[in-house]
Parts: sequence; C-alpha cells; structure tokens
Amino acid sequence: MSTVYIEDMEIGQTAEYGKTITEADIVMFAGVTGDNNPVHIDEEYAATTPFGTRICHGMLTASLISTVLGTRLPGPGTIYLSQSAKFKAPVKLGDTVKVRVTVKELDRAKKRVTLETNCYVKDKLVLEGEALAIAPSKPAA
Repeated sequence: MSTVYIEDMEIGQTAEYGKTITEADIVMFAGVTGDNNPVHIDEEYAATTPFGTRICHGMLTASLISTVLGTRLPGPGTIYLSQSAKFKAPVKLGDTVKVRVTVKELDRAKKRVTLETNCYVKDKLVLEGEALAIAPSKPAA
C-alpha cells in the first residue's frame, strides 16, 4: 500500500485492482449484509431467472472500488465521501472483476478528488460510477 498525496495527483492518473468472485465471497457478503436474495445464493432459483445462474451482489462488486481508494489511489488515509453506481451487467461466480479508478477532477484547496470508478469482467463494463473522496496531503516538513 502506498498513498498518492493530493499534491502529487494528476488528471487521468489510474489505479486498478482485480478479484475473482468465489462462493465464499457471496456467502460471506450475504451473511454480513443480510441480503439473502435467492438470485445470489440459490442455484435452483437462479436458474429460473433471466441470468440462468447465480449472480454476485451488485454491492459486492461496487465494494471493490473501496479497495482501490483505500489502498492504491489515493490510498491509506483517504476519506470516501460519495459513490454513484450504474450496474450494467451481472457478475457471476468465477468472474474476475477488474476495478479501474481514474482521477477526473482535483480540488487541491479542499483536498477533494473526483474519480471515475468502473468495473469490468474481461473487457465488458459491468459497473460504471463516480466517487468523491478527500485525499491525504503530504505531511508537514
């Protein structure tokens, strides 16, 4: 983990993170959130849906954005203020989600950064969004 300080950020700067969604991820997310929708946890039920199989919780996919913000860009010390998310396609068990975060706007006076937050499975966009965060500043010398 490393911090990219607000003073060092540039428009267009990116960071990525990838995670393969497992059975354990879905079961634990359902347990933590209480979201036991059968489309996520019951294969027999999910087979009757338009997806034909179980799908990952949308918010589990969205939560992976937090990994990038908190560990890569801006990194440790970041304060996550807001997130928009449009779910474009389902994520299934075994899919590898790649999160790509890109700096869109900087307000160095307020230490705020606006980031494009997109998630992909292979080259398919599965989630598009935007985040606002307070980025850490360089420590005083």
